[in-house]
Amino acid sequence: MVLSMCIRQLCQASHLQGAWRAAFLKHIQCRRQGARRWTHSGGGTYRAVIFDMGGVLIPSPGRVAAEWEVQNQIPSGTILKALILGGDKGPWMTFMRGELTTEDFLQEFGRLCSEISETRVPVDSFFSLLTSEQVAKQFPVMTEAITQIRAKGLRTAVLSNNFYLPDGKSFLPLDRKQFDVVVESCLEGICKPDPRIYKLCLERLGLQPSESIFLDDLGLNVKAAASLGIRTIKVDDPETAVKELETLLGFTLRKVIPNTRPVRKTMEIPKDSLKKYLQDFLGTQTTGPMELLQFEHGQSNPTYYIRLANHQLVLRKKPPGTLLPSAHAVEREFRIMRALAKAGVPVPKVLDLCEDSRIVGTPFYLMEYCPGLVYKDPSLPGLEPSQRRAIYTAMNRVLCQIHSVDLKAAGLEDYGKPGDYIPRQVQTWIKQYRASETSTIPAMERLIEWLPLHLPRQQKTTVVHGDFRLDNLLFHPEKTEVLAVLDWELSTLGDPLADVAFSCLAHYLPSSFPILRGLSDCDVTQLGIPTAEEYSRMYCRHTGSPPIENWNFYLAFSFFRVAAILQGIYKRSLTGQASSATAEQSGKLTEFTSNLAWDFAVKEGFRLFKDMPATKPLMRSYHTWAGPQSRLHTPGTRSYVSIPEASPARASKGALVISPEGLCPPVRELYQRLKQFMERHVYPAEPELRSHQASSERWTPSPLVEELKEKAKTEGLWNLFLPLETDPEKKYGAGLTNVEYAHLCELMGMSLYAPEIFNCSAPDTGNMELLVRYGTEEQKARWLIPLLEGKARSCFAMTEPQVASSDATNIESSIREEEGFYVINGHKWWISGILDPRCQLCVFMGKTDPHAPRHQQQSVLLVPMDTPGIKILRPLTVYGLDDAPGGHGEVLFEQVHVPKENMILGPGRGFEIAQGRLGPGRIHHCMRLIGYSERALALMKARVKSRVAFGKPLVEQGTLLADIAQSRVEIEQARLLVLKAAHLMDVAGNKMLGKCRAVG
Repeated sequence: MVLSMCIRQLCQASHLQGAWRAAFLKHIQCRRQGARRWTHSGGGTYRAVIFDMGGVLIPSPGRVAAEWEVQNQIPSGTILKALILGGDKGPWMTFMRGELTTEDFLQEFGRLCSEISETRVPVDSFFSLLTSEQVAKQFPVMTEAITQIRAKGLRTAVLSNNFYLPDGKSFLPLDRKQFDVVVESCLEGICKPDPRIYKLCLERLGLQPSESIFLDDLGLNVKAAASLGIRTIKVDDPETAVKELETLLGFTLRKVIPNTRPVRKTMEIPKDSLKKYLQDFLGTQTTGPMELLQFEHGQSNPTYYIRLANHQLVLRKKPPGTLLPSAHAVEREFRIMRALAKAGVPVPKVLDLCEDSRIVGTPFYLMEYCPGLVYKDPSLPGLEPSQRRAIYTAMNRVLCQIHSVDLKAAGLEDYGKPGDYIPRQVQTWIKQYRASETSTIPAMERLIEWLPLHLPRQQKTTVVHGDFRLDNLLFHPEKTEVLAVLDWELSTLGDPLADVAFSCLAHYLPSSFPILRGLSDCDVTQLGIPTAEEYSRMYCRHTGSPPIENWNFYLAFSFFRVAAILQGIYKRSLTGQASSATAEQSGKLTEFTSNLAWDFAVKEGFRLFKDMPATKPLMRSYHTWAGPQSRLHTPGTRSYVSIPEASPARASKGALVISPEGLCPPVRELYQRLKQFMERHVYPAEPELRSHQASSERWTPSPLVEELKEKAKTEGLWNLFLPLETDPEKKYGAGLTNVEYAHLCELMGMSLYAPEIFNCSAPDTGNMELLVRYGTEEQKARWLIPLLEGKARSCFAMTEPQVASSDATNIESSIREEEGFYVINGHKWWISGILDPRCQLCVFMGKTDPHAPRHQQQSVLLVPMDTPGIKILRPLTVYGLDDAPGGHGEVLFEQVHVPKENMILGPGRGFEIAQGRLGPGRIHHCMRLIGYSERALALMKARVKSRVAFGKPLVEQGTLLADIAQSRVEIEQARLLVLKAAHLMDVAGNKMLGKCRAVG
């Protein structure tokens, strides 16, 4: 203050007049305001940077909308059109001025979106996503830029068009401490591009327009700011915008050496002795300073950045203090990296190994500094989905490259012991954990007992990295290319699948995990990141390896190892030896990761259908029997199924078979082969099939399903559903009774995807049975054969929105005869399978004669799906699920002309056909649901064995045991009731079962 008064007195002196006096006073004013000026090439100065929020600091509504529309099958551009509709008086701008409540806005906005797209748009879902923590995250590049701007003394402001949330708070998902001024449209009642809101921001900053830079992603907002004299940057990409901002300000907004920090006090090393060593080694006698920084990541061996003269180096050393046996072997790291570099694996160039502890206190090695990007967040924020997938693909390929190194040629045959890698690793990490144990962790004790008893057999021996994950890779700044694989401390020779599993750990950890950030609470499909199952399949495809068995064991072991590592870090943190500032948190995390490991152990140990009999499937041709069984069919007769004929000793129809063990030998053998196929192929494929069904590609059939269908055909597990009474000659089906097929249905019901894989899924099964029972030979040739071969799909159009369609006599859609055709007009919905691109046939039910007796008014037509006049209005959802790719459609039939020969049986026979079609179908559905119930019960039983609450395992909680027992009773009751119904159909026929239902 005294200095300011003195300078003011000087400025009032006669020799400090005019422009000089004004400039001098303005400089002092800047000092008093705590702001610095930064002169740019044009001669002006900047004292503040003003940021828009959406599209600059966080993802824009338009970008969020584009991905949301794809995921929810909303026409592209719907949200964006609704946002701009009405301009300044539209609902979006009115909402951002705080003139509409959230409820009123969503109602009006939803109406606009629905009008634009001509379909209902769930805008509540879009709004929830837009304001979620998952989406509304600040771009790291902008966070760093703001930090650097403020460090240079400039002021920062956020000028946002935003809105009120339902709780009455304004939507501003930013740390307000980053900004000197915050201007929110909903609070001020004015929005950009209104010039008043820019002037308000400048007034609060105390600046002139020419003294500030404004960043926005919308051209109108940028133009308005520029018209006031503010320097502007149109933001299309945050990274590019930061580079442009750097040019204007004249200083970098990013750290020169990424991921470094000043050396932590507990990790300081002697600079003088290190500098002398480097001068001797490098042959330079520079007298300039040596810059020394510590890399932030890395929990084990401390790693440093060194700049000396024109040399940029990385030093990696053992941590100080007493270390665990065989841990932190920097000597091995140096050896493996030197060998792999010669083999063409991307690794940093190593320069020297120094085992003289007098230099920096412990042995270390030197390598060249390689500039590049390290992605510490596995969700890869700020990137496009295609870029994320490319990065994970590059990660996968470099892992394959490591595992393909010729050990002999690389001189690494003695780098580790051959074979028994997993058993040795289990024992090693048990010892490491015991050596660093500070308290008893129950899950670790269970794992120490469980892991040695469930060891997988090692298929091959390769170099294994031991800690292969995304943040141990250095990527090219501009390409998805791995420049170097880092951190080889845990490398050895061993089972490559351990690396594959370890590289997937992030998929099972939450994003809040402080040491190794995860993806478990992210929608990886929406992000474009492969699921863990897709990633492992990609690895198998690249290496030509078979699918990974014991996947859950490898994950259990990997998390056990992480828990042991975290425990070691925690113990070192107690003495200040750990290299990371977050090391002290690791004590709490050891228990978390050990519980996660035990979850995977339980999945492996209690895996459903684990003990399958080792029966070898008979190898047969698709069309006819192979080998001696071929005599069972008439020579030259085509067959669409291949199972053994029932023996003469087949169980009598008079006996109710209540378990698979009671089936006749050929059917029992078929059941076992089906069970084995489910275990080997169907269950392992479920994660990938679920991911496909949740992806933007879900309305196209999964290639994996088609692949499995071919395998099922090859193994004779195809078209098992046609009952013996429908196909007594077994020309088309397996010739099973309803009871026999019911047991197979229960097994297939264990997986939602299984029925289609065996060509036993509705509505195709009912339609094929309909064609076998009632179709002409011409109709069978055109429609039945492609369905039996799995080359086509079909649907059954019966249900209508205006009537209770469970009663087929209520159907109102019309079928009228006209000039050699039948013309269809009607409105149907809940038509399962009609959206499948493979659907070629619609079995349509409508009225041909409204005046005929009640049960003779309806008829059934075979309608090709490419017939003009069929309009699918929308897919319908059941509890939010759309069951892609088949779906459940709402459909209009308008003047659809169908040839008369497509009529089934004849006019007026529709009710008879519908009842005949539905009889066995009801049994199929019920038994599949019972199978799924069994799977759910098994999962519940496994769960209670693995979880602890209130001081004891859930399995010891009485109420839970009662619930499980009740579920067991209910499933058994349902099974016996359905099997009895199937038995009655076998011995008395479908009509007799209907009479039993009527009186019972």
